[in-house]
Amino acid sequence: MRKINNLVATILIVAAGTSSAQAADKRYPIAYVQKVEVTHPSHRGAWENKDFLNCDDVVLAEEDVRYALRHMRRVSWKAYDPERTDTTGCEGSALVTFKNGKILAMGIEPNGRTLALEYDAKMKPTGSPTSFYECSPCRKRKMALLKDALNRADERRLKRLVVEGQLSASEAEFRLKWGRAERDKP
Repeated sequence: MRKINNLVATILIVAAGTSSAQAADKRYPIAYVQKVEVTHPSHRGAWENKDFLNCDDVVLAEEDVRYALRHMRRVSWKAYDPERTDTTGCEGSALVTFKNGKILAMGIEPNGRTLALEYDAKMKPTGSPTSFYECSPCRKRKMALLKDALNRADERRLKRLVVEGQLSASEAEFRLKWGRAERDKP
C-alpha cells in the first residue's frame, strides 16, 4: 500500500511540474482581460516568400491571443532570438487591455513565439522590459493552419509552373499530393 501511495505522490509531483512548466505569465491573468484588439491580423517579415508561405493565409484572431495568454511561458532573449530559432516570417499583433488599465502589446507568430511590451493606460511604456515567450500549445494549435497555408502556397507555385509550361498538370498533381502527404506525417 505504501508503494502505491508513493507512486501516486510521484505522479502528482511530476504532473504539477509539467503543468507549471507550461504555465502562463502570472502578471497577465486571463481573468483580468477587459478587451482584446487585434491590430494587425497578419503582418509579413521582409523575407516572406509567397511561393513558400503567404502570410495572408495565417491570420491572428482574438481567440488565439486569449489562448496564448493562458499558455505562454517566458523565455530568455537567447531562446527567442530569430537569428538562432525558426521563424515563419509572419506575425499578428494585438493590444490586450486589462481591468487595472495595463495594456500589453503582443506580436504572435503561428509557431507560438510571442513578443510582449507593457504600456500604461495612456499608452506610455512602463518600466517593464520587453518579454519573450514560447507557447508549445499555441504552436500545435496554429500549425494546422500553417500547414494548410503551406499547402495552398504549393498549389499556387505548381499552377504557375504548369501555366509557364515547366511542369505537366499530372506531375503537378503528383507533387501536390506528395507534399501534402509529407506534411501529414508525424
